[in-house]
Amino acid sequence: MVTVETLYAPLSELAARIRARKLSPVELTEAYLQRLETVGRRLNAVAHVMRETALKEAREAEAEIKRGRYRGPLHGIPYGVKDLCATREAPTTWGATPYKDQRFDYDATAVTRLREAGAVLVAKLAMIELAGGMGYNQADASWTGACRTPWNTGFWSGGSSSGPGAATAAACVAFSIGSETSGSIITPAAFCGVSGLRPTYGAVSRHGAMALSWTLDKLGPMCRSALDAGLVLSALAGRDPLDPTSRASDALPRYSKEGRLLNPRRERRLLRVGVMKDSYEKAQPEVSKNFLASLDVLRRTASVEMDVKLPDFPYGPAVGTIVDAEGAAAFRDLIESGRVGELASPEGRVGGYAASLVTAVDYLHAMRMRTPMRRAWAEMFKKVDVIAAPSRSTVSYPVDKTFDRAYPGISAASPIGASNLVGVPAISIPNGFGQNGLPTGIQLVGPAWGERELLELAISYQSQTDWHSRRPPEP
Repeated sequence: MVTVETLYAPLSELAARIRARKLSPVELTEAYLQRLETVGRRLNAVAHVMRETALKEAREAEAEIKRGRYRGPLHGIPYGVKDLCATREAPTTWGATPYKDQRFDYDATAVTRLREAGAVLVAKLAMIELAGGMGYNQADASWTGACRTPWNTGFWSGGSSSGPGAATAAACVAFSIGSETSGSIITPAAFCGVSGLRPTYGAVSRHGAMALSWTLDKLGPMCRSALDAGLVLSALAGRDPLDPTSRASDALPRYSKEGRLLNPRRERRLLRVGVMKDSYEKAQPEVSKNFLASLDVLRRTASVEMDVKLPDFPYGPAVGTIVDAEGAAAFRDLIESGRVGELASPEGRVGGYAASLVTAVDYLHAMRMRTPMRRAWAEMFKKVDVIAAPSRSTVSYPVDKTFDRAYPGISAASPIGASNLVGVPAISIPNGFGQNGLPTGIQLVGPAWGERELLELAISYQSQTDWHSRRPPEP
């Protein structure tokens, strides 16, 4: 019998037990399916449970492993994917009522690569409709309703990867795949107390994933630990001819079948961490306190420099202009058909029309600014290896309030928009708790293709703390 403790075990531990044939992939899959259909449903984290195909994949994985054909640390591991990735065996609804019955006859490359690694897809997980591209100001902006963090079900799990965050935190899956355009992995990772990795732009193919913003969208893992996130990224990353923006890089971490890192940093100097100026001073008191305590932990293995300023550019307006223009283009048919009126969010029902009015001049100006932004960030990363900031300046928002009324007066700066604009990676890991028993997080941002250094620092932090192994109460 698979216990709840087993369901909460990190991927690396599950993999070791499966490889030693002490844990059955079929029994593990059955247990996660049961939890998805109970706990996952109560959290509104589930769009579609894939029981029949999941058990088929689990039986195939178990048979292969018994024959000695072990593929690696994801073999036989059940996972869920955000419902914007195409899957042949289930609807792909993009979280939105107009697409509730949408089906594709192919799989997203991310799903294909995880299948090749032996992972078992058990569910499509809930998301904010259209990944928030038409605008939203409340937790229930999805046809599945408000997705809740298992730490306190009166509060949101975070968007737009709401289901992946909640399902991973509540042990409904061993890991999940989310997506980020401007914060949609970092935010639910922080609000749900999991480890979420946003890769470098182009590191993971987006073929088969809903496009909101072609030049900003990224897919990445949401896991119990940073080590788990590295294992999943290793299976996902690489060039894909079906996605011309994808690239291979020898800098990304690679792992053996046993989960051992094959390409550690050769240079063993201390990593230099720059603390983003104004990122924590005006955050919620608990967020600030936990962040400063995290810096004390990082100082044991890294050099920490306070008050590092990001290069001075209008990041917010640039992100807004690009997302509006590219989102309006991506959903032009939906907007012009008037079916945006079926969206759950009041802002979403009208936001597409306003976004369609972005001028070509404004869009091109925002896009052209990204080149000097990237140059300036590259110069900054010659002085520090990693930028650190709170993942979010507050804990999660109540599900019964609009976001703008949740925590008035909190105005801490964040690197989320800027770092997405320049296409660099980041990871959010749990670092404590704040108001209403809700988790907080610290985000580490690195240069392009700097995932190995981010993971090294995050894994080191988690080896000295236990926030990532804490379990929420049963919802």
